[in-house]
Amino acid sequence: MANRRLSLADVAAEPRPLPSRYLTPEDLVEMFDLPSIETVYQWRRKRTGPRGFRVGRHLRFDPIDVRAWVDAQLGEAA
Repeated sequence: MANRRLSLADVAAEPRPLPSRYLTPEDLVEMFDLPSIETVYQWRRKRTGPRGFRVGRHLRFDPIDVRAWVDAQLGEAA
């Protein structure tokens, strides 16, 4: 995992568009450069991550909910 630091310009820049399809846990790992998929499942167990839902046995995330969660995280950091 690359150790990167975002500058204020990177954070303040226009957010990247999210896909129009529902996101998988693997998508979140890739988007947020997480150490493993287990992080996403820990967020779900602790109710600290974006709101997800089940389709059968598969976990999915609405891109709108993910964006709202990111915005809330940025608001708390300010």
